[in-house]
Amino acid sequence: MGAVATAFGTYFSERVIHIKKKDEKEIIDRDANLNHIHPVTFENLPKKEVWIPSPHGYKISALLIKPYEAKQYVIFSHGVTESKISSMKYANLFLDRGFNVVIYDQRRHGKTGGNTTSYGYYEKFDLKAVVDWVYEQEGDNITLGIHGESMGAATTLLYAGELDNRADFYVVDCPFSDLEELLSYQLKCETKILPAKLLLPIGDLFIKLRAKYSYKDVSPISVVDRIEQPILFIHSEKDDYILPYMTKDLYDRKKGKKMLFMAKNGAHAQSLNENRTEYEEAIDTFIQKYVD
Repeated sequence: MGAVATAFGTYFSERVIHIKKKDEKEIIDRDANLNHIHPVTFENLPKKEVWIPSPHGYKISALLIKPYEAKQYVIFSHGVTESKISSMKYANLFLDRGFNVVIYDQRRHGKTGGNTTSYGYYEKFDLKAVVDWVYEQEGDNITLGIHGESMGAATTLLYAGELDNRADFYVVDCPFSDLEELLSYQLKCETKILPAKLLLPIGDLFIKLRAKYSYKDVSPISVVDRIEQPILFIHSEKDDYILPYMTKDLYDRKKGKKMLFMAKNGAHAQSLNENRTEYEEAIDTFIQKYVD
């Protein structure tokens, strides 16, 4: 393999599997400034920290927030570079609607272990471990939803489509439909010299060697039609990081019970921030139609 190809493969795989994460204090300060988390209110919530074993040999850091006796729970799966604290902006919506919630750090994020980020390939097994823990703690006779943002949304779809479909409903906010397609688009935006179709196989080879997975292993569009439970798909029309057509394609492919909310405003993962009223209305309509 030529020196240029080796250099690109090393650089690209490093950027993908060891993507730079945000510092947790940075996330807390940002979300406090945006009123996503109110430190005093958060501190006073009835919650407990738990450590859930991952099938990959590390511990998953999670918080169970349980203000209600009602047997209603939602698990939140955050996006890449974020942490469980960034899920609170969504968790608050469901706390306000009578749900207990579980927020957790994805693999290699926050306090959770793991050496590489895989955009759902390994993360889906950790999500299953969290789901299993909730059922073990609270019993089988519960209503359980899963909400995912960006990478967390892709993780949610891969979990439900490949591993386990026990949850009662899903909300996926700005998911990608196929990792290879997403990386191809992002490379085209950044690289003007060589076409992405020549670069991607090199990057994929190095990711296989270093992290033991392939782009082709991370394709929510290939499994979404297996999910029987209702799904609310959400995306901003102005997202230029994960293009909105990806969510529309996922929605079209999903069989049975489903809803689609395309927000008018906001960049990537900003649908709630920029369209709060409409976002809450979509959540309420979905719950009333498919959950209550």
